[in-house]
Amino acid sequence: MVAITAKGIDKLIKEGIAKRTALGGGLYFSITQSGSASFGFRYKLKGKSRLMGLGAFCSVNNSLAIARIKAINLQGLVRQGIDPMEQAQQKQEVEQANNEASKIEAESKEATFDKIALEYIDSKSAEWKNAKHHQQWVNTLTTYAFPIIGKTPVSEIETAQVLKILKPIWTTKTETATRVRTRIELVLDYAEALKLRSGSNPARWRGHLATILPNAAKIRKIEHHPALPYDELQPFMGILSVTNGIGARALEIAILTASRTFEVLGATWEEFDLDKRIWTVPQERMKAGIEHRIPLSEPAIKILTVLYDGRISDYVFPNLTNGKPLSNAGMSSVLKRIGRTDITVHGFRSTFRDWVAEKTNTPERIAESALAHRLKDASEAAYQRGDLIEKRQALMTNWANYCYPTKDKVVQLRG
Repeated sequence: MVAITAKGIDKLIKEGIAKRTALGGGLYFSITQSGSASFGFRYKLKGKSRLMGLGAFCSVNNSLAIARIKAINLQGLVRQGIDPMEQAQQKQEVEQANNEASKIEAESKEATFDKIALEYIDSKSAEWKNAKHHQQWVNTLTTYAFPIIGKTPVSEIETAQVLKILKPIWTTKTETATRVRTRIELVLDYAEALKLRSGSNPARWRGHLATILPNAAKIRKIEHHPALPYDELQPFMGILSVTNGIGARALEIAILTASRTFEVLGATWEEFDLDKRIWTVPQERMKAGIEHRIPLSEPAIKILTVLYDGRISDYVFPNLTNGKPLSNAGMSSVLKRIGRTDITVHGFRSTFRDWVAEKTNTPERIAESALAHRLKDASEAAYQRGDLIEKRQALMTNWANYCYPTKDKVVQLRG
């Protein structure tokens, strides 16, 4: 190399003559017309001469020495047949690819299932003719999917998680379960289209879940569903309302309040405040061991008022021969009398829950409170001290209006 020092570089700069000066070993020092100074490395490979920039001159950080070291390293690459500029370009492309991959990974972590699901619903709503379809999507996913995979990045959702959602409801709420599966699949397809996940869709039916879960169509043909589908509820309630007997009235109240069998059968008149329209079930009679207040709808009040006027016992639904509480068969026998042995009394709580999810925009905590369920999230439960009675009053009124679409309610007590 030409023995030139930093002072020699300074001299060239002061002269200000636009030119390129060879420093030896392929290293060059260039000054442009505008006065900017920089280093470059000229080399020849495969018959082609190329000039590679090595950065601007800086007197502060001894850039001449740095440039010489760079030139020596680049000479070594050329001797190996490696093109320094191509190598630098490849390195830059790799860095860009890594940066892009890191960016995609970061975005994927933020793309949780609940976020992407709501985004998908909004994007598809314009094509849905029924405005309620939007809310039904939100309700079913909020009820069944979000508690399990809501905060999971869509890129991390696997078959085991989808099965955790579907298995508990696949044979008991088959229609709802198939809707949930389809909606999860579509959301994950949407996520894949946005390049937020890759690989097979864990909610896909054909060739995947079909090998694990029983065929939904065959279940519907051979299974007796313990819960009445909510779209069959109105005609059922029409029949029940004109069915005689204290057991029929107990079943009506159980349905109207979404209560458990033992809560209804053990009810006493001192638990009811008909003026305030509240039924307070004491903690010792509750499954969770917590006092539960139940708002009473107008149809429920009408039934209870007639029962109160003709009461023969402290129990609201007594055996008419001895005044003791009605037996567990009291309500199930009503189902047998009207030819519905394919459903159960307890199943009406599921009917109510499905109706809430599919037909209303009720928040989960209100729906769960109506069923006297404890919140699954312990931290949320700790802060949720109230029982949301006013909001549940509106919910139970809407439920009663759905049960009895006509205003007239005939209360039958005979026999």
